[in-house]
Amino acid sequence: MMAPSWDHFRSFLAVLSDGSLSKAARGLRLTQPTIGRHIDELEHSLGVVLFTRSRTGLTPTEAALELKPHAATMAAAADALIRAASGEAREDRGTVRLTASEVVGTEILPALLRPFLQRHPQIAIELVVSNRNEDLIRREADIAVRMARPTQGALLARRIGAVDIGLHAHRRYLAQRGTPKTLAELSGHALIGYDRDSPAIRALQKLGLPLTRDMFSLRTDSDTTQLAAIRAGLGIGGCQSRLAALDPDLVHLVPEEFAYPLECWVAMHEDLGAVRRMRLVFDHLVAGLGDYVAGRPLEG
Repeated sequence: MMAPSWDHFRSFLAVLSDGSLSKAARGLRLTQPTIGRHIDELEHSLGVVLFTRSRTGLTPTEAALELKPHAATMAAAADALIRAASGEAREDRGTVRLTASEVVGTEILPALLRPFLQRHPQIAIELVVSNRNEDLIRREADIAVRMARPTQGALLARRIGAVDIGLHAHRRYLAQRGTPKTLAELSGHALIGYDRDSPAIRALQKLGLPLTRDMFSLRTDSDTTQLAAIRAGLGIGGCQSRLAALDPDLVHLVPEEFAYPLECWVAMHEDLGAVRRMRLVFDHLVAGLGDYVAGRPLEG
């Protein structure tokens, strides 16, 4: 059996993601017949059927789903190779792929990265905003800002500190509905929370809070959408107290009764420590996030 080309696996992943040859072709800037030929040749090389064809598109078979994580690892390695070739190890140029949670990536990192990119205009940042922990060992990202202690080995990780998650509401909402003075007084208020069971909900339940999905009048699994709903005055919800303190219209409620500490870490693969651009970004994040956690203003 001849080893399939990486181009075949790249087309395979695109079809898996997009569900059709035409969409995959547009995403990869190839023709639809080319994508179709790649899939046919990959199936022939592997001796398995990867997709079931129908009028509604392509449905992956069990064989395709089993191959997906291995092909994704190949894709991550290919991307890492390209990033590694984008700049010399001892120069402050090239690409750094950075991943962070929704809130950190949207609300904190843009301001924090601005002075860095001004000082290092030849370094390009690829910012992946996701609550999914990208795999640093497989090089899905170079550097990660995580709100939990990294558990993988072979990582260079620095604990920044902890930020409290507190309950907050907009002054507009409180003017209409009143300000609860205790957790018990939250009953009857509009609460903003998660749509599905989540690690955050389970952690809060361990603190003795009898939270259930039905308690929330607005449910969303997006942390940034929850924050937007709090800012819009739709109800009371949890968010980083340090972040809420930057908005004078957000009021911190019952801080004596409710505070959930969320650790902040910066991590990268230990092999990247000698690459200048990686170390520059890593050190800048450690310093800048340290200021944020400590309540100091971010560098202007």
